[in-house]
This record gives sequence, structure tokens and C-alpha cells, in this order.
Amino acid sequence: MCGGTEHHAEHHHGRTHRRTHRPAAARGRSIRAGGDTARGISTTPLARGSHRGPLPFRPGGDTDVVVGEVVIAPGGTTGWHYHPGPVLAVVRSGTLTRVLADGTVETTGPGGVVFEPAGPEHPHVGDNHGTEPVVLMVTYLTPAGGPLSVDTPAPARGGAG
Repeated sequence: MCGGTEHHAEHHHGRTHRRTHRPAAARGRSIRAGGDTARGISTTPLARGSHRGPLPFRPGGDTDVVVGEVVIAPGGTTGWHYHPGPVLAVVRSGTLTRVLADGTVETTGPGGVVFEPAGPEHPHVGDNHGTEPVVLMVTYLTPAGGPLSVDTPAPARGGAG
């Protein structure tokens, strides 16, 4: 996470909970690929560009860079998924609760930054347990022409989302 971010870790029910707090401030069509496990979520692409050749942080070919707004309604979830390329997001409003494959729970509030590494070995779920929408400004670095995310079953150790 970025400088100026306050991190807190606590242990509860055998899971590590990390909280990120920083002060800060939706609608759209979905651009999510995959199954039907997500609910109460929409993504609005704000910009999309392509880079020919590898980027230093996403080696292996041409890359699409997609900047979008993701909105998760109260009670909504992304469903378990992973990203084919790395993802960097800033929480504009609401509180995002993510469960990682190892059962770690991360809670990020307004102004907090979330980094999600690429690949099926990094599945996670994002939930909105609050009463206001979670609004994320997200940058995806994905293989050219590929999906932004791929649905996957919940890992045996990850718990429920």
C-alpha cells in the first residue's frame, strides 16, 4: 500500500485481519468475464489502451491497460475470482472486505489502496458488508484481448465470501 496509509493487523477466528485506513470521497455496465457468482457489482470503463510488447511489471507480451470504476452495492460480492494481470485500485468510498486464498481478511476504507497480483494462484473475493456502495477506481494490466477477471471456485482454505 502507499505511504501515509495506516495498517492494523489483528487475529480473529484463525484468520489474519488487516485494516487499511486513509481519509477520502456509480453506476455502469459490467465488463466482468466469467460465471454468475458476482452480485451487486458494476464496472464502468473510463479508459482503455494497449501497449505492444511486455511491460516491466507484466512481462510476456502485449498488454491492455484498462482504467475503470467498480461499484459493489451494499451486500454485494465479486464472487471468487482471479486476474490474468496485476490490478491496482483505490477505494473512493465505502469499505471493501477481501478474503484471500489463505483465509486472510483485508478491510480497506476510503483512500486505501489494494494491489491484487496476477494469476490463478491468487484467488480472492471482495465483499461489501456496509450500507453504502463500495466505489473503486481500478487499473487493470491484462494480456491483450483477455478478460479483466476470471471466476474460480472458493479455495478449500479461503472460507466463504
